[in-house]
Amino acid sequence: MSASRATGKKARGTGPAAAASPAQWAARYEQVALVLQGGGALGAYQCGVCEALQQAGIHPHWLAGTSIGAINAALLAGNAPEHRIERLQTFWREITRLGNAVAWPFEAVARAAAWLPPTQAVSAGLSAASAIGSVALGQHGFFEPRAISPLAYADGSAQATSLYDTRPLKRTLERLVDFDRINHGSVRLAVGAANIDTGNVRYFDSALEPLRAEHIMASAALPPAFPAIEIDGKAYWDGGIVSNTPLDYVLAAQPRRDSLVFQVDLWSARGLRPQTLMDVLERQKDIQYSSRTRYGTDTVAREQKLRNALGRLIESLPDGKLPAQLEADLQPWLCDRVFNIVHLIYQAKHHEEQYKDYAFGASAMREHWRSGLDDMQRTLEREDFFSVPERSLGVVTHDIHRAFAQTQTP
Repeated sequence: MSASRATGKKARGTGPAAAASPAQWAARYEQVALVLQGGGALGAYQCGVCEALQQAGIHPHWLAGTSIGAINAALLAGNAPEHRIERLQTFWREITRLGNAVAWPFEAVARAAAWLPPTQAVSAGLSAASAIGSVALGQHGFFEPRAISPLAYADGSAQATSLYDTRPLKRTLERLVDFDRINHGSVRLAVGAANIDTGNVRYFDSALEPLRAEHIMASAALPPAFPAIEIDGKAYWDGGIVSNTPLDYVLAAQPRRDSLVFQVDLWSARGLRPQTLMDVLERQKDIQYSSRTRYGTDTVAREQKLRNALGRLIESLPDGKLPAQLEADLQPWLCDRVFNIVHLIYQAKHHEEQYKDYAFGASAMREHWRSGLDDMQRTLEREDFFSVPERSLGVVTHDIHRAFAQTQTP
């Protein structure tokens, strides 16, 4: 039995095929997926990536996200293609406003600084001011600080177990996201959350169950800042505390399909050795929330290569058959699908510190958005990044920053 027959799908050819546009390059694949990592304020980088994909006419069939990635994914899946970037802009424009009437000193500083030369010192000052403002006052339409300290309670309630109230996020999601479209549309959405009782990741998937605002909020319920979200009697926190990158869930889905996967990460596993305590805090976050993405991708690649090799081994048998029981045991491992993972990783700026994920200022948001737009546009210039992998490889990965670094190596 061939690997192709085991999957119930006809294998596509892998020879080079000329294509006139990135949209046609993407059309070589049975499935296009967009995987969005968590990272708070850094999530605006993903919006720039999405804008470049929209401009190129590439519309993913499947969106998977964690935390802020889940929110961005919901905004995309819950709107018609022609309105998606507008909805992302509306959401990010709203949440970069501080959530309190006494925010005017912070906003006045930001407006004044906008007239100053964009030096590293000015950018660092704006980032620090926006982070302080976010902690003190919350963010409009996202979260607001509790009037009474959680230390005043010991009853297990949301007031006792979190610093901020996220009900504003629920109202924002219900206003900007059409959940009927998510649950009945052609785009699949999956968001990861951590079950507090078991410590395991649970993926809420529109292909398996109806989704609503609470599922998105559960994926973004980062403790101790945000309260757990209860769904069907179980409590959930931000999926990023277990696994911040839902790539494994997408690649493990059945039936497997030839897939082009855009994986957009907000934390880089690679970095410089810290020189100060602030550097230590930033580097610790980078390592923790990068979720060992490269290791996970390499593991998936090895497994898929083994699946492909196993299928070829069976086909090489004299009659191409195995004993019935052995064939049944091996069938889940037979697969000749291929995965092309195009990796985009936010590159932190020199002026950013360990608070970069909660520095929600408008200036930082625009900077992150531009970075994502630029990285994706440069990626779309590389037709070789979109070639369908040879089936003997199974999985290939591409990264515009890694490709650039290799060209600079003597």
